[in-house]
Amino acid sequence: MDRLILMRHGKAEQHAASGGDFERALAPRGQNDAALMAKVLAKAGLSPDLALVSSARRTRETWDAAAPAFPRARAATRRDLYHAEAQDVLAAIREEAPDTGTVMVVGHNPGLHELALRLALGGPADPARLAQLRGKFPTATVAVFSIDPDGAPTLSHLFYASENGGHGGE
Repeated sequence: MDRLILMRHGKAEQHAASGGDFERALAPRGQNDAALMAKVLAKAGLSPDLALVSSARRTRETWDAAAPAFPRARAATRRDLYHAEAQDVLAAIREEAPDTGTVMVVGHNPGLHELALRLALGGPADPARLAQLRGKFPTATVAVFSIDPDGAPTLSHLFYASENGGHGGE
């Protein structure tokens, strides 16, 4: 893997009709933000080869909104990414990631935020970008890491929906 993209799902409805968290759908602004952030990534030349997507409804719908911007990407839905902790997300990446290419994870907080911080602190990072990452990881946020040949990550991009014409938010 040469690059890792971590994307938090878009803004979801407060409650699912079923009452369960797993089945919460994206709110309209979450759908819009997911599509917007995919376009931001594609415009920056940051398209995944493989997307690992939590099987929760809101993450599947986030990927469905983003996928048109990435026509060559293959997606794999994984139940173990639902509310996964940072080390569990990392384990899923290691299990699925090819040797080269770009892997994207569409998942949940706090695990994605914790993983993004862990990876950013493990390599060189712009102090301002690192401070921004420490502060928040709202819905539809995307952190992009370049991975060197030895496997060391470097935070290369941090995109917030609210800074790209969207809403974002918790």
